[in-house]
Amino acid sequence: MEQLLQHLRNLGFTELESKVMVCLAQQSTQSGYEVAKRLGVSRSNVYATLQRLLTRGVVQLTPGEPARYSMLPVKELTRMIAGQIDASLSYLEQEMPSSREENPSFHIVEGERNVIELINRELDKAGEEIVAGIWREEAAWFRQKLEHAEQRGVRVLWSFEGLEEDGHPGIRLLKGGISGRKFWMVIDRHWCIVGMRGDGIPAQALVTEHPLMAELLLQHFSQEIILYEMENDLGQELIRRYGQGYTRILDRYLPGIIPTD
Repeated sequence: MEQLLQHLRNLGFTELESKVMVCLAQQSTQSGYEVAKRLGVSRSNVYATLQRLLTRGVVQLTPGEPARYSMLPVKELTRMIAGQIDASLSYLEQEMPSSREENPSFHIVEGERNVIELINRELDKAGEEIVAGIWREEAAWFRQKLEHAEQRGVRVLWSFEGLEEDGHPGIRLLKGGISGRKFWMVIDRHWCIVGMRGDGIPAQALVTEHPLMAELLLQHFSQEIILYEMENDLGQELIRRYGQGYTRILDRYLPGIIPTD
């Protein structure tokens, strides 16, 4: 019941309007007095609510003594609401003033639900290419959306972050590593998100359309591809010459920054 009421509230109905609608739907016709009695609400509030619902067209009135009220059939109700929402969204898209910033901004999105919903919306809009890096634990977030994107002809390239096949964590440049699992994505080479999530750590992400971020992430992905191909071709020879995780090269240019644990 609470979930149904929440969805009605999401559609713009008040708490009492939602409860009156559900009450009417549970029985074919009722008087305002009967509705008020079932809900435990004053008759004046119920009659005012019924009048608003009549005005919106979601409730039907049968004149009489007393007058009786009934809900619009559910298929008619949903079709009417869907048409109203589509019309409002279309008008909003055309008429809402918008100011284009000269320089793309950076903003933070916090909370797992907000991050997932944002990424899913952008994945649905992808037209040409999606490049992503994600840990296996978070792959379930986006797998279905990425598969759907591929089915509609979008080029999808993604890699798993974190542990390599041999159990090593790859190249790390911060002592102790990062406390959390990172994920990133570039859509159509302009929309970017970089974030982190972990057990007991709320999801948080940086979002931008700045071309520099897209360039950095795509360069990172290109380097990952090159290393992957080299390691497949040369295997242990790379470790022998450059050390596990290329530590001999990194220590030459970034002495002291390579973790020893």
